[in-house]
Amino acid sequence: MKSITINGSQRESVGKKATKALRNAGQVPCVVYGGDKAIHFSAPELAFSKLVYTPNAHTVVIELDGGTRVNAILQDIQFHPVTDRILHVDFYQVFDDKEITMDIPVNYIGNPRGVRNGGVLRKNKRSLRVKALPGNLPDFIDADISELKIGNKLYITALENEAYKFMHPDNTVVCLVRRSRAAVLVDDEDDEEGEEATEAEGQE
Repeated sequence: MKSITINGSQRESVGKKATKALRNAGQVPCVVYGGDKAIHFSAPELAFSKLVYTPNAHTVVIELDGGTRVNAILQDIQFHPVTDRILHVDFYQVFDDKEITMDIPVNYIGNPRGVRNGGVLRKNKRSLRVKALPGNLPDFIDADISELKIGNKLYITALENEAYKFMHPDNTVVCLVRRSRAAVLVDDEDDEEGEEATEAEGQE
């Protein structure tokens, strides 16, 4: 998985007055949890653009003045209700030998057979929650939907991978192809033609 580096400054004062002064200076107060103790730091608001305003999943490398370097993932983010400016960011520290849980985007591949015949694709899941060691987290989860016919569903079990574990029930539907009023029964006709051809070959 790709990483984004955020350069920041560790902060000692965490009171409301100090926090307000940081925001007025264009800095975002942040906290990293998950280690021996919480790490408080601040970073420029622009430093979070590639992390927040994107559908992609990333891990984060936080580099602080003094040489402190922390590997983490985004845990929570607070926005101003009116201006949408970032008010506060929480991170969770990760370690190479400890599994973590993240939401990973789904990459749909192909044009479903059922859609070509007039059906409608419904994407139930834009992302899936997985658990894995940091080094095994994928950038995205590939889902080949090219062979889905009208009425077919793609279950999460079809996407299983040894590198990570899905945190969803086995009956989770990732996507499906629904019948529309304009749909034609080409799928069924193709199957019937295939059966007739097989029968004809058997009679020869």
